[in-house]
Amino acid sequence: MIDDLFVQFEGAFAENTIRAYRADFNRFSRWSCEEGIDPLDARPEDLAAYIKWRMPTSSSGSIERAVAGLGTIYRLSDRADITKTSAVVLAMKSMYRQKRRVQKQAIPLTRDVLSALLGVCGADDRGLRDALMLRLGYETMRRRSELCRFKFDDLEKLPNGRAALQLRFSKTDQLGRGKLIAISEDLLALIEAWSGRTRGNGYLLRRISREGDIGASLAPSSLNRRLQKLQALAGLELEGRLTGHSFRVGAALDLLEDGESLAKIMLRGGWQAESTVIKYLRAWQAA
Repeated sequence: MIDDLFVQFEGAFAENTIRAYRADFNRFSRWSCEEGIDPLDARPEDLAAYIKWRMPTSSSGSIERAVAGLGTIYRLSDRADITKTSAVVLAMKSMYRQKRRVQKQAIPLTRDVLSALLGVCGADDRGLRDALMLRLGYETMRRRSELCRFKFDDLEKLPNGRAALQLRFSKTDQLGRGKLIAISEDLLALIEAWSGRTRGNGYLLRRISREGDIGASLAPSSLNRRLQKLQALAGLELEGRLTGHSFRVGAALDLLEDGESLAKIMLRGGWQAESTVIKYLRAWQAA
């Protein structure tokens, strides 16, 4: 039953979303089996007990995501959504009071950080790929999976003569309506230089082996490792390690400092609501 439901999810949700739903359901299922409960027919008090069980070892964000995922599974399997019942709502409120509703903020990759990282990129294939990754992430403000989906075929010319990349699909554009993102001459030059080394087709960001062989694509998880490697090479002592989300936060902070409105920042970054990042920006502006 549950496997059939996840098959139906394919194409309707992003792969990462389905993976998270499955992982959270499997964890709840294991706990339910130990308690003699059918996970698909759990009662509100069962889910409230599960929340309490997870509190000592899980963050509030992880538990919140798990409960939201279970709610989606219940609704799409035509079952009652017990995540909205009073027992579960009260259990979540109790969790927030004890653990606080705080999410760790990504370390911003701002212009000065970008400049320092570009300064340690070499002239070889790996260095060119890394420079392309840095400018692509900072200028487009896209998520890791979206950065890794850009292809050479997505490069277009705007009516004003500027170059742009076609974002064909994103977390906030599940129907694939698409969006053109203008890019700088510097980023265009990097794409053209990289095209000369990769035959100008396929994905922009590529894996490079230890032997120097250029692969077909770069896994989204590899962005974090490359950013942290460059951070170490540049000797940047920040408040933490850079991640793929650092591009979005850093560029948004720079736009805010340049005097751009929150509405325009949300449009540039593809945020549809006042997310954690936007709330962070408001707090930063007040400071």
